[in-house]
Amino acid sequence: MTTLQDPPIAPSAAGRSARRRFGPGTGSRAAAGFAVAAVVLFAVAPVVLGDFRLGLLAKYLCLAIVAVGIGLAWGRGGMLTLGQGVFFGLGGYAMAMHLKLADAGPGQLPDFMQLYGQLDALPWWWRPFTSPAFALAATVLLPMLVALPLGLLIFRRRVRGAYFAILSQALCAAFAIFLIGQQGTTGGTNGLTDIQGFFGYDLNDPINRRMIYFIVAAVLLAVLGVAWQLMRSRYGELLVAVRDGEERVRFLGYDPANVKLVAYVVAAGMAGLAGALFVPAVGIISPAMIGVVPSIEFVIGVAVGGRASLVGPALGAIAVAWARTALSERLPSAWTYFEGLLFILPVVFLPGGLASLTVFLRRRSGKKASA
Repeated sequence: MTTLQDPPIAPSAAGRSARRRFGPGTGSRAAAGFAVAAVVLFAVAPVVLGDFRLGLLAKYLCLAIVAVGIGLAWGRGGMLTLGQGVFFGLGGYAMAMHLKLADAGPGQLPDFMQLYGQLDALPWWWRPFTSPAFALAATVLLPMLVALPLGLLIFRRRVRGAYFAILSQALCAAFAIFLIGQQGTTGGTNGLTDIQGFFGYDLNDPINRRMIYFIVAAVLLAVLGVAWQLMRSRYGELLVAVRDGEERVRFLGYDPANVKLVAYVVAAGMAGLAGALFVPAVGIISPAMIGVVPSIEFVIGVAVGGRASLVGPALGAIAVAWARTALSERLPSAWTYFEGLLFILPVVFLPGGLASLTVFLRRRSGKKASA
């Protein structure tokens, strides 16, 4: 006998249709997709691309990791997360703090602290980051620990829609302002720059730079695997049910706040992990990379790729980042307008993103055939 404590959630016909079209797909299709992605990332890209372009691709893959988390929270859970820059920055600064301490050497202050001359000793909250294990754990756990109470406060009070988006964006702006104001301990506007090493490896060596790329690519595939498993699980169905009918799920005995909270915290952990990998891939982390504008650009990539799909957010983030680089090289004074156009066109003409392009073309061909 079914109880209110453990009721079955039957997806609607529209939900089942959307899952068939844009969802994670069957196990065999997913395995084939992961195999193709692995071949492209580990075999084709290192051969085709030079060291500079491969470094750019590593940066794009970091942004794709953030996009996978946004796709889970926004595409499956209906939470428009415009503040992922906070969690991206927490992971990035946690990693950069350890790497700066390692570059400085035991008992020494990082170079920017010596330059500004505001400190005689290392701040107490910097000291735990001398440990590699603590720093690695903090890159993921710190964003999740920040997202947990924040999500509880927001979802328990049933804040959603535009109010949730505005609140998350305001938090992102406040975090960037805080970092700018702490010049002596966070580097201020410049951030943490000139990172030379990565756990004993010299980042100026092209071989080590390629190693960073392979690490980022492997992490992206792992994050996609986690997202695929969550989307196919019972929790994934419940998350979609909360998105489509929160009050119905509450009537069945589930707490929608807890369901949303899990997706929000997981997305925060993915963003923190991406920020940690972004630091050795680029060599810098600053408030300009985690403010309001970068957070909006994360969402633009997800919207372009298709937020309801598994790989759409990742591909959209890579495509938008690549287009930004290509347009800024060729049209330095007008590339921002084209970037805005990249966001407008899919929203107006292709709401499902690039992931729904085949379905759109199939429907158009079917209409022509019937006519």
